[in-house]
Parts: sequence; structure tokens; C-alpha cells
Amino acid sequence: MTLRSTIGAVRRRTLCSVHRRFVPLGNRGPIVSFCFDDFPRTAYTVGGSVLRNFGARGTYYGAIGYMYQSENLHERVTAEDLRLLVKDGHELANHTFSHVSSRALPLAAFREDVLKGQEAICEITGGVPPANFAYPFGEVTLAAKKALGSEMASCRGIYGGVNGPQLDLNLLRANSLYGDDDRLVVVEHLVSENSKQKGWLIFYTHDVSQTPSSFGCTPSLLESAVSCAVRYGARISTVAAVLSDLRAANPNALTGLPATE
Repeated sequence: MTLRSTIGAVRRRTLCSVHRRFVPLGNRGPIVSFCFDDFPRTAYTVGGSVLRNFGARGTYYGAIGYMYQSENLHERVTAEDLRLLVKDGHELANHTFSHVSSRALPLAAFREDVLKGQEAICEITGGVPPANFAYPFGEVTLAAKKALGSEMASCRGIYGGVNGPQLDLNLLRANSLYGDDDRLVVVEHLVSENSKQKGWLIFYTHDVSQTPSSFGCTPSLLESAVSCAVRYGARISTVAAVLSDLRAANPNALTGLPATE
């Protein structure tokens, strides 16, 4: 193990062990959620179509300012795309405005960008501020976890694994869904473990294309992953829908209470 990987492992253990806000999943699992981060149009036009074919919907974490700046006009998401996404029943969640790392800015500046992201989404959809958040690049600081954990219904990272039986709403675990069907063995293992644990499994990707970026997946892999989740008896749900269900049984856990040490 290199020094860098050792430091990374220590950081991960520390971040996962403090400023936690636990809520029990109970007997609601197995659940699988499919998420798309700072996404291009294909995540909705192609990925959304795959989910709809299974009667499912996804959670789209939008960094609005960053997404509008795509150099490829055919890939660039528009305000109308986002309105249609929400109208279609998907969740539009917050991913900051500028897609900036919490490790790159002072806490006050990072929170300001998070707030700007919320305002941008509200302006587009005319709805209430998004309650769910994902850290750009999956990069979390102790200060950000503590601060945002008391303000958002949930915050999601990119640390892999299954959520449950106790969920840390301040740092939900999530697993990358990248590449083509050669990754299906890994996907099926995760779905199988989630089924055994009756937990909540979250996948995330970015673009969905026959020639995906290194941070995206093919339509075939997404379709295979959704089909696998259905085959193992999982309920496919957006993050917001899962938390709405939890709120009925644990109202205090999702009201922005201060994080526990």
C-alpha cells in the first residue's frame, strides 16, 4: 500500500466515523437507486428512457452552472431538459452550482456555492429547494460534512458499499456504474449483497452513451443493472422517495437536526 492510499484510507475511515446522523432503514429494503451526477443530456434522454421502461425513475444531481458550460452543444443540458426531467417524475437534486470540491474552497465559500445551486434549481423548476445533495468529485471535508449535514435531508458521497441497517444521512454510500457489460459481474455482486442485507444500494454515473466517457456507462450496462435489481426483488426508487418513506417513521431524523459526534 502506498503512502497516498494509506492517507486516503485513513481520511475515509475518519469521515465515515464522525458527524454522523443515523436513521434506521428498518424492513424497507432491498432498495436500489440510480443517480446521475453533473449530467449531460444523454443521462436524461437515454438513461431516463431506460429507467422508464422499467417503470422507474432516477435522481439527477445537477451542478447547473457547470452543466450549462459544456463545449459540446449536442451534450449540453438545457433548462427545458431539466423541467421535462422533473415533469417526468425524476428527482433533480443539488450538486453545487459550479461543480467545485469542498476541499478546494473555504467552508463559507463552498456553502455559498451549494446555496447558489439550490437557487438555480428552484428558478428552473419553480419548485421548493432540493433537499438532497451530492459532493462533487465525492470529496468531503469534516467541516463540510458537519455543516451540510445539519442543513440537507441527505448528503451523498462516492464511498462504495451498501447503506444499512443504519443509514448515515450525512454521507450516504454510493457505487460507480461505469463502462459496459463487462462490469456487470461487479454490479450483480453488489445487488446480491444488497438483497441479502435488505439494504439500500445507490449507483451513480454521468453520461449514458454507446461510447461513454470514462465516467459514464452504456445503455446496455444501465439496462442490465436495472434488470438485475428487479430480478433480485429490489424496489427501485429515487433518493427523495426513500427519504420520504423514512420520514413518516423517523420525522426528527430528516428535519435538519445537528449532526451527532
